[in-house]
Amino acid sequence: MTHHAADTALDALAWVESPLQLLTAAEWAHRHRQRTGRSTAVVYRILDPQVVATAEALHRMAAPFVRFEPYLGIPWARLTTSRHWAIGDAFSGQFRAAAAVLPRPRRVTIVDDGAMVVHAMLALAGEVAYARPDQFESRSKTLLGGLVADRLRGLAHDGRVELFTSFPGADAPASRAGITVVRDEFTWLREAARREQLPAVRLPHPRIALGSARVIDALLPAERYLRWVRELAEDAPLSYLPHRRETPALLDAVGALPGVTVVRTGLPIELVLASAREPLELHTLASSAATTLRLVLAGTGSVIRETAPSALSAPRSRGVA
Repeated sequence: MTHHAADTALDALAWVESPLQLLTAAEWAHRHRQRTGRSTAVVYRILDPQVVATAEALHRMAAPFVRFEPYLGIPWARLTTSRHWAIGDAFSGQFRAAAAVLPRPRRVTIVDDGAMVVHAMLALAGEVAYARPDQFESRSKTLLGGLVADRLRGLAHDGRVELFTSFPGADAPASRAGITVVRDEFTWLREAARREQLPAVRLPHPRIALGSARVIDALLPAERYLRWVRELAEDAPLSYLPHRRETPALLDAVGALPGVTVVRTGLPIELVLASAREPLELHTLASSAATTLRLVLAGTGSVIRETAPSALSAPRSRGVA
């Protein structure tokens, strides 16, 4: 390896599979450049249209990546030549395959993709299985998971694993695993908002319902979900921001509800709402978005109201509280 190649290998490679992972990787790359002077390239999965749209938006916003590279499958060559990986999904089957086969990187940063990062930290602390909860895994995937967990624990023992997260619940298990925790406060995104570099999205109403994947994941019946949205709209008109995995049929049903306007942005809600200047009233089922949006909307006077899915089991009482 030439001196130039060796020097380049010390720069970071972010490998992301979801819109929030991509946005979080941009936040981390901004901090990484400020603290070390090192650059970050990003490889992003092109099978998800919202990932592609997010990458295009971040490119127009001059996000702190030296390169944007779309990929299919595993970016073997790029991983081989990078000694610092910033990964978005520690449980990904593709990440497990790459981490089990390729030479161990010198450093790994985990950029979170929601509350699942808490479970990932518990797994690396050896307190739960290295697998997504409530999902069946093949024997080969389980074996790969064990191998990769051991590799990550070895790096953590040497002080070479970092967690970049906005979820405080991950702090304690990460500490028990020997992983350094750095707080993600969406600093770069808020700066971009102040420079007015964000995509222009018009919301017809400042009262917003955030879409959920619970119906798609068979965790909540569609009729209960639609009732939740309908009852919100009975109080005042709603802008509805869909979850990226909601089906067209479900969105059509939501859009047919009186007082509801579905706003299809094709972008993560953190990116859509960061440009807010006036207070917003957000309604969401309990989700990781409530955590990230509290940071993104800090200082705007916005209010986020979470509803526990269990509260949707019976019709809402309209009596006086």
